[in-house]
Amino acid sequence: MNAMLTSTHPVAHHVPLTTGLAAAAEARTQVRAIVRAWQVPVDAYVVALLTSELVTNAVRNEADPTVMLDVTCSSSRLRVDVHDTSRAMPAPADAPADAETGRGLIIVGALADEWGFYATPGGKAVYFTLAFQTGGSPK
Repeated sequence: MNAMLTSTHPVAHHVPLTTGLAAAAEARTQVRAIVRAWQVPVDAYVVALLTSELVTNAVRNEADPTVMLDVTCSSSRLRVDVHDTSRAMPAPADAPADAETGRGLIIVGALADEWGFYATPGGKAVYFTLAFQTGGSPK
C-alpha cells in the first residue's frame, strides 16, 4: 500500500471544476487518477460513477462558474465531497421508471458505504465514503 495511506494524517486533493457539460467527465477522470496514484483499494469505477452523480447535481444547481471536488483518504476509507453555492439540500427523488433523470442519489445511496450533505459558509457540500476493499489490489 502507498506510504501516504499508512500515515495518521489523511491525504487530500482539491480540484476546482468549471461548471458545464464537461464537469462530470472531468471529475470522473480526476478521481480515477487520484485513486490509482494513491493506490487506494477501492473500485475506481464506482468512485467515478458516484462522483459523477454528485457533480452533475451540483452543476445543475450552480450559479458560480466552478464547483469544488475534494477527495480525502484516511487509513480505511476514501471520501469525496462536492461543494457548490446552492443552499438547497439534496433529497433522493421518487423518479418514475421511464424517467431519464432523478436516480443519482439513489445510486449513491446504494453503492456508497455512507453519504450525506452539510451546509457550508458558501452553500453546501454533498459527500460519499467507500471503505477500503480487503484481500485485493485497487482497480
